[in-house]
Amino acid sequence: MTGSSAKKEKLMEKCIGILTSGGDSPGLNAAIRAVGKSAQHRYHMNVIGFLDGFRGLMENRSIRLDQEMLSGILTSGGTILGTSREKPHKMLVGGKCVDMTEAIIETCEKHGLEMLVCIGGGGTQKNALRLMEKGLKVITMPKTIDNDVAMTDVTFGFDTALNVATEAIDRLHSTAYSHHRIILVEVMGHKTGWLTLGSGVAGGADVILIPEIPYQIEKIAAAIKTRRSQGKHFSIVAVAEGAISKDEAKIVRELERKSKGGDDKAYKKLSEITERRADNTLRISKQLETLTGLESRVTILGYLQRGGAPSPADRILATRLGTACADFIKQGVHGVMVAARGESAIPVPLPEVAGKRKSVPPDHPWVKSARHLGVCFGD
Repeated sequence: MTGSSAKKEKLMEKCIGILTSGGDSPGLNAAIRAVGKSAQHRYHMNVIGFLDGFRGLMENRSIRLDQEMLSGILTSGGTILGTSREKPHKMLVGGKCVDMTEAIIETCEKHGLEMLVCIGGGGTQKNALRLMEKGLKVITMPKTIDNDVAMTDVTFGFDTALNVATEAIDRLHSTAYSHHRIILVEVMGHKTGWLTLGSGVAGGADVILIPEIPYQIEKIAAAIKTRRSQGKHFSIVAVAEGAISKDEAKIVRELERKSKGGDDKAYKKLSEITERRADNTLRISKQLETLTGLESRVTILGYLQRGGAPSPADRILATRLGTACADFIKQGVHGVMVAARGESAIPVPLPEVAGKRKSVPPDHPWVKSARHLGVCFGD
């Protein structure tokens, strides 16, 4: 080893690990690149990437994220590290759910990790907190197209998905208008309606149905009939996956209360309701066809919303949070999520984030604006 090589090796003593977990999301590669390049270029750290989320960390499957690996990934969708929804404390091994936390800790110790960077949504925040409570130094970053991670203004992935969903609604207007139909557009969002609300407002939807505002089918039908009486013989309905009727919402709330108290029967029934809601948009479509006399069609956007190159806004956000993440690591800050707050990036303690969800407030400005325009929320 030459003198300059030895000096460089000595400078790059600290080693950090990065993994991506949960569903894929536009901007993940931009975030990996930002943390990795900043950690190496500015702070002379070694950077290791673990493949397929916590599963790869447990199995010690890793790659070195050098400058070559990080080159050219800013604009690409998905994640070069792969991802999974595996949980450290409930990992499928030999057909059984096993707590593999100790194996994960051993992997981190083998690599001499100074810090583990976990990039993901709500589930990832909870898993990172569990590892933190076992003594690991962790830091997280918020990604999800649902925009529902607590304590951050926005998550990267949301803006790209919002653009995709809005464009879909834009394109469906011409067919709805030409054929005098009701067209329902199903947008991702099981628990929260940020994506449906945003794309519905931006795309000019006539009805917006989100989980936070339970609907009555009769009120939606009445709104569509009113449009028809005004000479508007078509309607666009933006529906979140998790949209729920008022009657069903009451049942679900009661079952959730009982299941949290340890009632297994309530938990099973709740699971059955969740499975049935997979066809919820189709059921709404048939109901509206019956109640209004208009033809109704359904378009399910599905994984289209999560794919493709990240928008410029998501690239900038992921880069901003990623470089701030490297700064915090250098400062020795850990046990936090790097959150977007205005134009700043701030460290928020993980216990304040994990297990919490950022839902759409019923009086949110987007909701108020939509109501002023005459948009129906079914309530």
